[in-house]
Amino acid sequence: MQERLQKILSGAGICSRRAAEKLIASGAVTINGVTAQVGDRADPETDTICVEGRPVGGHEALHTIMLYKPAGVVTTMSDEKNRRTVAELVRQCPARVLPVGRLDQYSEGLLLLTNDGALLDALTHPRYHVDKTYEVTVRGQQERIPELGKSMNIDGYTIRPAQVKVCRSNPDHTHVLHITIHEGRNRQIRKMCAQCGFRVLRLCRIAVGELKLDKELRPGRWRELTQEEIAALWKKSGAPQSGK
Repeated sequence: MQERLQKILSGAGICSRRAAEKLIASGAVTINGVTAQVGDRADPETDTICVEGRPVGGHEALHTIMLYKPAGVVTTMSDEKNRRTVAELVRQCPARVLPVGRLDQYSEGLLLLTNDGALLDALTHPRYHVDKTYEVTVRGQQERIPELGKSMNIDGYTIRPAQVKVCRSNPDHTHVLHITIHEGRNRQIRKMCAQCGFRVLRLCRIAVGELKLDKELRPGRWRELTQEEIAALWKKSGAPQSGK
């Protein structure tokens, strides 16, 4: 049965549907030896589909995993600077999975990876919103902590007010905070803290929606999500699951 090419590439774990459109537009995808166009359809059972000359299989089993990303590891599948990548940590996963969003090199904690292109879109597309919570250790003036919960401008974009909970304040002017954000701008937490005069000492993502970082996971380790956890992510995103 013919399907849109973006859906085939997504279902094969190549990339998300949005990324597939760009891949097709770049001329990297062929159907039976002919360069594909955005909007083309194909039958993965009878047509030969290739990305950069490599054949694409049909739909594979879906895998979504939770990785405890250590600090110092970059959220990419390859790196031209030869830095350690998350791809090295998930080599034993039975499918080629892609990161759901990013954690910067010096941040740690919960990172989802999946070969489910529809779920990847649901968790990263701007029209859907899944809150993310971070445990952040900062140094700065205690009286300025409430400023972190106010709307502010980050790189020309006005972010929604964050939820900020003070877990602990120490005599040396360090504070352990739980900060929940509703977007996912590049280095958003660090830029928020900088605007309010705080230096970030440690940043760890501890939750995506209702999904919490597994306390039994050590940095660099991962586990598969349960079907119940995946269903909860779909529900939290608000995206129609029929798009799978």
